[in-house]
Formats: sequence, C-alpha cells, structure tokens
Amino acid sequence: MRAMWSGAVSFGLVSVPIKLYSATTNHDIRFHQVHGADGGRIKYKRTCSLDGEEVEYADIVKGYETEDGELITLSEEDLDALPTASGHEIDVIEFVPADQIDPLLFDKSYYLEPEAKAAKPYALLREALIDTDRMAVVKVALRQRESIALLRVRGKAIVLQTMLWPDEVREPEFDILDQEVELRPQELQMAASLVESLGADFDPTSFHDEYRDAVVAMIEQKRSTGDARPAPVAEKPDDGGDSMTDLLTALQRSVEAARAGRPDDAPAAKEEKAAEPEKPAKKPAARRSSKKADDAEAEAPRKRTRKPA
Repeated sequence: MRAMWSGAVSFGLVSVPIKLYSATTNHDIRFHQVHGADGGRIKYKRTCSLDGEEVEYADIVKGYETEDGELITLSEEDLDALPTASGHEIDVIEFVPADQIDPLLFDKSYYLEPEAKAAKPYALLREALIDTDRMAVVKVALRQRESIALLRVRGKAIVLQTMLWPDEVREPEFDILDQEVELRPQELQMAASLVESLGADFDPTSFHDEYRDAVVAMIEQKRSTGDARPAPVAEKPDDGGDSMTDLLTALQRSVEAARAGRPDDAPAAKEEKAAEPEKPAKKPAARRSSKKADDAEAEAPRKRTRKPA
C-alpha cells in the first residue's frame, strides 16, 4: 500500500507519528461507452445549456443556485479566500462509548501505521481503546477540509473512520411508522424462533459479489471465443487543449501507441498499398506522349526524303 498522508495522533501529552492508508478499495468493473461500429470512445463536450455553444475550460466557474432561483457564481479568487485546513495533527477531542456511535455516521476508513519510533505509544492507545470499549472522537484535515472522525481498533491496527456531519444524516420521515401495529405474542415468538434458527457468527469472507463474478466470466468467455478486438487509439486529441485532462489523455494515448508498436503506422501502410494501383493509370498518358514523339520523328525523315526529289 502507498501512504496518502502523514502526521501524528495527539492525545494529552502523547504524540504518535503515523502514516495514513486507504483501508478499502473498489473492485467494481467499469465499462466505457464506445461506438459499436469501430469501438471508439464516446466523448462529451462542455456546452452551454442556453446557447448550445461549446465552452472552454478556462471560462467555466462554479455556480450555486438558491432555492428561490438565484444563481451565485464563485471565481477562483473567491475559492482561494475560503478557510482551508492543512495541519497534520489528528487531535483527540474525547473518548466515547463505542455503542453510542451510529453506524450511519461512518464515511471512509483509513489505516494508521505508526512510525518505527512510535510502536509503543501506538500499542498503548490501541490497548486503551480495547480495554475501555471506547472510540476516540478526533478532528483531522484531509484534502484541505476539516473533518470529524473516529479512532477505532480493527485487529492490531487503529482505523481512522471519517464521519458525516450530523446534518448530513436524513431522518426517516415515513407516516406509516407512526401507525399503531398490533403484534400478538405468538407472532413475536415465531419471529424470534426464526431469527434464532438462522443465527450464525458473521464471516464476511463467506460472501462474494455474484454479479461481478458473472461479468468477469462473460468477459473471459468472449476473449476465449475471439470476440475481442484491439482498443482503437485516437489520432488526435480533442479541441480545447487548455484542459489538463486533455493533456494527460494525450500523453497516455501516446504511451499506449508506443508500447503497441505504433499501431497508427498500419493504416498509413494500408493507404500506401491502396494508392499503388492508381500509379499505372498515369503511365498510359506518358506512353501517348512518347508515341506522338515517335510519330513526329517518323514524319520528319519522310519530309527530308522529298527535298532531294
């Protein structure tokens, strides 16, 4: 794994230098939209919804539409004036009982790796969280934004669990939940018996993504039957070269073309071969011109032979 952030966990007078690693990854298979005829990627242009004109990346600003229909635009200068957080301290605010944390508040998970000299204070914090069955509420600055997060233990590692802000969790406002529902004791007993009959210790490794497995199997089946073709390489990038994305795309395509043995040369070679049959079409004209010259030379001696007579 590659560390994405480094800093220190501070609680009381103890400071634990750490490195931050993403604890999860996404294995979803991502598809591209391509042209069915030739496999070319489908691209989208930045166009204005009012005049339909394509807009240069440099002319795009951020806009916020209010509830009453007003549009507020923010320039790069406005965004630069906003307060940003760039510290590398994970400050512990308080330690709270683990059962008081609503899992709905959980966002992203990161592993904390201690520096070599911080192995002991790292283990001390880990064991203290386990013994007291508590989590540490912390504040941390990631990607220039301050976030509220938790420190919790998973195995031998301390996990930094970023959290949603309380106003980002929606309440279930369903009228049907306010209705009184009568449940008979027999029904409750049968439901409890069913739950007990299906009871088990949770083992996440016993589950897998059947849809993804089916997609992988389908892709491999198509490859094995020859239903595949080389991915096309665009001859030239899109207009609007002021975009950094376009520059990176062009560089990536150039590398891919070089590694594939410059596949762009193949179409050029085909064009040269296709042009070869047209060359003989010009030769008859040259023969006609030479034939006229031969006829002229043949007539010239006949004229000379008449003069002595």
